[in-house]
Amino acid sequence: MTIFAIHTLSVLTIPAFNDNYLWLIHDGVHAAVVDPGDAKPVLAALREHGLKLTAILLTHHHADHIGGVGELLQHYPVPVFGPRNETIASVTRPVGEGSRIDVPGLPLKLGVLDVPGHTNGHIAYVYAADSAEPWLFCGDTLFTGGCGRLFEGTPAQMISSLGKLAALPDSTKVFCAHEYTLPNLRFARMVEPDNQATRERVAVETDKREHNLPTVPSTIGVEKATNPFLRYREAEIARQLVAAGKLEQGDTPLAVFTALRLWKNNF
Repeated sequence: MTIFAIHTLSVLTIPAFNDNYLWLIHDGVHAAVVDPGDAKPVLAALREHGLKLTAILLTHHHADHIGGVGELLQHYPVPVFGPRNETIASVTRPVGEGSRIDVPGLPLKLGVLDVPGHTNGHIAYVYAADSAEPWLFCGDTLFTGGCGRLFEGTPAQMISSLGKLAALPDSTKVFCAHEYTLPNLRFARMVEPDNQATRERVAVETDKREHNLPTVPSTIGVEKATNPFLRYREAEIARQLVAAGKLEQGDTPLAVFTALRLWKNNF
């Protein structure tokens, strides 16, 4: 487990399943968990660190993000925040774009962004403390080096959602929900082979994984420099898509993004 700290708050990384990350935000006494797809590792972390759960934060309805909620509520009857535009039975505090959350028991105020695309009601949580780098808990919308599949939403929705996230300060830490970095960067190298920042990032992230360290969190600045789904307007990416027969010369940025996502689906 890895800990990232800001002042009195820390974020504990809890691996789950094959490649999920569950995030436990705490102050040494109380804690809130983001997207607890599995209760057991969360309960183990709470016991190990002597923490009391005071809130659950959900980004979307997929089972690997909400599957542990019921069991956690048996131990801790806490409020469950989640997207107001999705039906999740356990949610007691539906939230969406513009909501401001005072997380119970913690000196933690979160803003909420609607970021549909992966699902229709997907949301993200943003923590922007004074004199500190912001935190972004973005579920499966933005990944390190990639973005979520479009299971329910449209390419236009995902472009808009990623644009909201890319507009956050470059120092914003990106706490996404999966360890997909190296496969995503292999695709990024293919579609933008002349990007030196991506080549350098591959070396850094490969070293982390070889030492069994997570590559998450990233930052918005790193993603803007290396993530093809934030860089789909770059001419080199369009050229690679045209050369691969997946795009017509002169197609729109929306067509570029759409072709890029479809290519990644089968990569």
